[in-house]
Amino acid sequence: MNGGETMIEVAAGSPIGRATTRRDARDKVTGAARYAAEFRPEGLLHAVLVTSTVPAGTIARLDTAAAEAMPGVRLVLTHVNAARLYPPPLYPFGAAFQSFLPLQDERIRFAGQPVAVVVAGTLEEAVEAAGQVGADYEAAPFVAGLGDARATSYGAGDCGEIAEAVPSHVRGDAEAALAEAAVRVDATYTSPRLYHCAMELHSTTAAWQADGTLTVWEPTQWIAGAQSVFAAWFGLEAERVRVVSPYVGGGFGSKGGPQPHAALAVMAAREVGRPVKLVLSRPQHFGAISPRPATANRVRLGAGRDGRLSALAYDSVNEVSFDDLYVEPSGGIAALSYDVPNVAVDYRFVPVNAVTPSSMRAPGEAIGSFALESAMDELALALEMDPIELRLRNYAERDPVSGKPWSGKHLREAYERGAREFGWQRRDPRPGSMREGEELIGWGMAGGSFPAYVHPSAARVWVRADGGVEVLSGGSDLGTGTYTLLAQVAADLFGVPPESVTVRLGDSAYPDAPVSGGSMLAASLTPVVHEAALAARDELLALAADVLGLETGELRVGGGRVYPEGRPQEGMGVAEILAAAGRTGVDVVRDSFTGVSEQERAKFHGTLGLLRMPAAGPYAVYSWSAVFAEVAVDADLGTVRLRRLLGVYDCGRVLNPVTARSQLMGAMVMASGAALLEAGVVDARLGRLANPNLAEYMLPVNADIPGIEVVFVGEPDPHANALGARGIGEMGMTATIAAIANAVHHATGRRVRDLPILLDKLL
Repeated sequence: MNGGETMIEVAAGSPIGRATTRRDARDKVTGAARYAAEFRPEGLLHAVLVTSTVPAGTIARLDTAAAEAMPGVRLVLTHVNAARLYPPPLYPFGAAFQSFLPLQDERIRFAGQPVAVVVAGTLEEAVEAAGQVGADYEAAPFVAGLGDARATSYGAGDCGEIAEAVPSHVRGDAEAALAEAAVRVDATYTSPRLYHCAMELHSTTAAWQADGTLTVWEPTQWIAGAQSVFAAWFGLEAERVRVVSPYVGGGFGSKGGPQPHAALAVMAAREVGRPVKLVLSRPQHFGAISPRPATANRVRLGAGRDGRLSALAYDSVNEVSFDDLYVEPSGGIAALSYDVPNVAVDYRFVPVNAVTPSSMRAPGEAIGSFALESAMDELALALEMDPIELRLRNYAERDPVSGKPWSGKHLREAYERGAREFGWQRRDPRPGSMREGEELIGWGMAGGSFPAYVHPSAARVWVRADGGVEVLSGGSDLGTGTYTLLAQVAADLFGVPPESVTVRLGDSAYPDAPVSGGSMLAASLTPVVHEAALAARDELLALAADVLGLETGELRVGGGRVYPEGRPQEGMGVAEILAAAGRTGVDVVRDSFTGVSEQERAKFHGTLGLLRMPAAGPYAVYSWSAVFAEVAVDADLGTVRLRRLLGVYDCGRVLNPVTARSQLMGAMVMASGAALLEAGVVDARLGRLANPNLAEYMLPVNADIPGIEVVFVGEPDPHANALGARGIGEMGMTATIAAIANAVHHATGRRVRDLPILLDKLL
């Protein structure tokens, strides 16, 4: 919306906004939910990748003879015999996150790059044969990471026609203001490569039909995007590709678009003339799937003795591959968080021999809020000022970047509510001053934000002949609650319990929906489902009016019946109405592609070309957070134990408190891993990851996580969308890392600026 159009009224007692258990929960815990890798088309064969053990060079020799002679082996593909792939449009102009096309040449770009794929009758046969493929390489010099002496960097000015993709920002004169500031902070905050580690492994199952059409079962966050990438790779029209992904077992950005291995499953299926399934092993994920890149973020703050910021300079460096540019937009949150007259945000990029990095939950904001909010904590300490008071003195009443008013901002309330709930007034501000026995206790806090994106969508609502209601959408549910939210919205219009509404997702045969990423799917899709359900209900009422001989305004729908207002015992069942009217159902499709021509819609299918940016209208639309953390640090050993996390969030209308709280808690857990545990460790001698498994890539488990409390503040945002809701999937990642880091400093007096915060950095 963003222009102030009328917001949908939600009546008291409506399913919208009600705490509702996730409707897919039982299917998932009982095994009834079918994930992409669990589909088994007739005649299925299995494929296994062979990957490079060196980070750079060329393939000198591939010996496939032994593998090809093994029982059950149907095909071994290499760069010598692989079919040609066509380059897909890259994100954000497409859904491909990297330009790399597997098995198209002998060049090695990174360790873990596919060099062969073996197809056999069983998985065991394919695994055994893949182990028999011999490879020799002509190794070349490589760049292992940001700290490699051979590393070079480039900036936006070196990016040519894609320079506009670099979100640099300048207002005022930051350098001059810094030079004149009474108090300054100048620190660099670093983060390692971080991996998505979704529970569900990446997989692709592909089947070609006799007419040349293609069906792909692919765990994806973006059905339309995946469809467009597969079509581009194989030179097909998008309509000739069907993508099926009814459930996704976590993605966090890694399944936003097909990764290159997926092309090999499709290629192999075409070569052997039978369906082929390819499932990556967990170690292969670490080599072949795009991670969050390692970063270095220099933050310089200038302020007066009263704490008012006069200058902010944010210089970000992140890894990229030698093939592609990826911007980790960590400086975006710095540009808009505070009322600062002089700001400079700049980016540089270091090519390394690794897979092209890409989006991971809260790309930019997760790491950017760590750097910015840590620096704010350092400034508060230098000023001997309470960290909350410092933030309030620099509170931005309008968007400093666009100059537009906020659509709704209750961050001040979030600070106040969080401080009250957490007991902030009991905090001794002196670092190292709070202690329980042998443990040093620290309390920290941080603020955060995330933009509210919206993308045009479509949805179908079908009232079946038996009176049941179905909602169909090409959207995804990766554990975010889409099945439940759409059922709640439709249930509101038909006066039935949400559990009685059937929701079908994850199929390109259904109406178009945007990516389940950037916290945009629920905000984009729920108003369209509401519109379609309203139109279907009105059509049903018109049919009932004819059948019952009443005016439509006199009729109501509820409990599977249509009846005169105030007389629910009268009227007829929906199925009876349809039968009497000679109808087999009511079928309605609605979309929000207002003002978009059919040509434009086709052009931008599977892209973000129609994405509404947060400040595109008269208001700047963002969600806000204040996070508070308590840690205990062993005074002798330096081990850090997280004891409390409290997150206070302003996200507009909360459509379902159960799924919303689950999303935020999950993101806070993920952020705690980034703060205290997770790091992709690169062996600088070999140029490859030293811990490509879940035994050594440390993730938080139940024992690492304390009680987490989530509190909502604010109100429905009439400028966000017709239901007043903003996305929440990424909000829990913003501010949480910084709150934990600030708590560790408060406990120990040691400022760790290099993630993760491990005991050796505290001793």
